[in-house]
Amino acid sequence: MHVTRQISRRAVLKATGVAAGAASVATAATPSVAAGGAFAHPGLLHTGADLARMAAKVKAGASPYTAGYAKLTANRHSQSDWTPNPQAIVYRGVELRPRSTWKQNYWTLYNDIHAAYQNALRYHVSGDSAHADTAVAILNAWSAKLTKVDGSADRFLAAGIYGYQAANAAELVRDHKDFQLERFQKMLVDVFYSVSEDFLVRHNNGTPAPHYWPNWDLCNMACALATGIFCDDQTKVERAVEYFKHGAGMGSIKHAIPVVHDDGLAEWMEAGRDQGHSLMGVGLMGTFCEMAWNQGIDLYGYDDNRFLKGAQYVAKWSLGGNVPYTPYAQLDQRPGIQHPTAVAQASPTQVRPVWAMVANHYTKRRGLSATYLTQIAAKAAPEGGGGDYGPNSGGFDQLGFGTLAFTRDKATDTKATPRPAVSASPAVGGGLAATGSGEIVGWTAAAGVTAVAGGLLFLRRRDRGRHGAS
Repeated sequence: MHVTRQISRRAVLKATGVAAGAASVATAATPSVAAGGAFAHPGLLHTGADLARMAAKVKAGASPYTAGYAKLTANRHSQSDWTPNPQAIVYRGVELRPRSTWKQNYWTLYNDIHAAYQNALRYHVSGDSAHADTAVAILNAWSAKLTKVDGSADRFLAAGIYGYQAANAAELVRDHKDFQLERFQKMLVDVFYSVSEDFLVRHNNGTPAPHYWPNWDLCNMACALATGIFCDDQTKVERAVEYFKHGAGMGSIKHAIPVVHDDGLAEWMEAGRDQGHSLMGVGLMGTFCEMAWNQGIDLYGYDDNRFLKGAQYVAKWSLGGNVPYTPYAQLDQRPGIQHPTAVAQASPTQVRPVWAMVANHYTKRRGLSATYLTQIAAKAAPEGGGGDYGPNSGGFDQLGFGTLAFTRDKATDTKATPRPAVSASPAVGGGLAATGSGEIVGWTAAAGVTAVAGGLLFLRRRDRGRHGAS
């Protein structure tokens, strides 16, 4: 099986110098994490406790879970008679060169992934094994055939989005007797993660990282994190978390949310571009934070709840409110070749299923006030999933069904020490310090250099020209 061995929690603490008594946070971390660092399964977007809650609430006829479940059962992708259509190579992006012979076919992948996810989720709520069998059949068909994600620069979007989604679908049936776990893990690493890693390290053959908008990074970060968790690979998880905090690309949190305003709202980088991509970004960052949280890593609260402030900004703007805006030129940042000078127009009618997860974390788990998140989550409810928001790829960017999956009662605080996120620090004289673990632990924000440990070094070439869409 092509996965890296898991590093023990004790080894990580020793190698990085993180104190064993690191500050605790109020978290829903699983007992396995608290007991010694083993990965929790299921442990991507949904834990075992989450799935049990959904089933119990629906069985009891509780609102709004029943409305959320009705959206799931009405979706054509959640039916147990779904037939998969696996491909050997998936292509995304229009190739303009005359010698090209390939054609886009990526919709076959995203439709099947959403069918697998929806059937698996429906199985956990209803207990009907036919849905689990269908999900397994879809995922096994793809792991038996898929060898590559290819195309134009858009192949990086395909690898990132469908990689994290495939991992989440598979996580829900990983213990099914017929599921080909090791084969699926190998496919995730070889086909999806390898492309996502390449993008986060080189941004399409050395293109300057700021060329790409935040969502390009965010989806590939989500793929890297989901793959690491699904494959019990501590190194991949640590690298993804380090990129979230300090990555060179626009998807790292202080690039995606560059300005915290005096009113407590934090500017979303893509708000100058358009509303749809900003909504997608909230969904992707929320997905990343939720998967990390379920392994005991608190990124929702990172940098004084910076994500909360950014999500509130997008929510207020999407509801029709006025929000402050700082042009990119004043930030000395360059997302691609576009330089918006004002916040884009937003329509209150545009909806994506991204809000329930984020709103419930901050208001229910954390007990914080989040007026705009609360309002927009209520407006978007009950959230559907792939197939409910149009037939094109944008309607499948999120797995969805947040009303069912993420609605929760107010939590009573439980304390648990988060899994430490390893980072590398510049050494005296401008070099890079190794952790001593012999493992690569992060993609760094240092200009031109990605980093770090045990003598392993990635260099990001800055002057290779600009490629791909932004």
